[in-house]
Amino acid sequence: MDRLTDSEQETALSCIPRWTLRTDGRAISRTFAFKDFNAAFGFMTRVALAAERLGHHPDWSNVYSRVDITLTTHEAGGLTMRDITLAQVIDRMA
Repeated sequence: MDRLTDSEQETALSCIPRWTLRTDGRAISRTFAFKDFNAAFGFMTRVALAAERLGHHPDWSNVYSRVDITLTTHEAGGLTMRDITLAQVIDRMA
């Protein structure tokens, strides 16, 4: 899978406005807040199942009710449509 060009990134990011492009342009990230740990963990479980189906897995961390997610395609050395697709799936689950 090829990395997105700058213009492709700009277009793709307009579809996921809550995600932040990392300063080097190679990853996107978003923080999610939930009412408690149980809700955060449930969200992570749903995302994990979807990520497995897509064959693309997030870099993430969880502290109590907060989940921080970063998406990048390591094999491509930056953002690809796989990241954008997974971000859209995650947004629908949030």
